[in-house]
Amino acid sequence: MPHIHEKIDFTVSLFIVQDGKVLVIHHKKLGQWLPIGGHVELDEDPEQAAYREAKEESGLEIELIGERQPTTGPGTRALVRPRFLDIHRVSPTHEHIGIIYWARPKGGQVTLAPAEHHAIRWCSEGELEKLNPTMSEAVKYYCLAAIREVGGR
Repeated sequence: MPHIHEKIDFTVSLFIVQDGKVLVIHHKKLGQWLPIGGHVELDEDPEQAAYREAKEESGLEIELIGERQPTTGPGTRALVRPRFLDIHRVSPTHEHIGIIYWARPKGGQVTLAPAEHHAIRWCSEGELEKLNPTMSEAVKYYCLAAIREVGGR
């Protein structure tokens, strides 16, 4: 999806964990290993973006992991609280506010999105260290934290 704003956009990143491994993709355009994720579109909230990106990029239906406050009522809908937030520069003039979720698969079959990725794979802590090209330290931190916190649940 193209950028919504010329200077900054909201994105979701999904660290999907199963059996002590995290799902990562080798992104074609960026040439690096990343989690499933993408832009939050104008007609969706971050949760909807997370479910859509998971299905589009991995073929999986997911369950987001996190607390949902009991504040849903007329005109208000509580969202699952993300695990982390960050802001990262993607070009000299553009940044992304990253909404970072932990998730687990609920259904579907892991499928490569060949228009966007070279590869998709489950990685254990040790396998993250062997990826080529190497993963950024920030992404590796989130991967390791997700594996440790979600584990085999």
